[in-house]
Amino acid sequence: MKKETNDWADFTIRSYTKKELALMYFPDSMPRTAVKHLMAWIRRCTPLWDALQAMHCQKSDKGFTPRQVKAIVEHLGEP
Repeated sequence: MKKETNDWADFTIRSYTKKELALMYFPDSMPRTAVKHLMAWIRRCTPLWDALQAMHCQKSDKGFTPRQVKAIVEHLGEP
């Protein structure tokens, strides 16, 4: 019998596109919806939003740097 594994068990801090990271947090959503949900979570978490703003994260950015991903995971947990 094959042992089930979680995809996020091997999560690594690296650069991710917004779509890529959002689909890890919301795997059952359509890509655009997943990004909207992730960005809503980020905006609602004031300490995280402030940290990302200090790292010059812009709404128009297509992805997150490893440093930004680390901050997201620290505040929201691993996907």
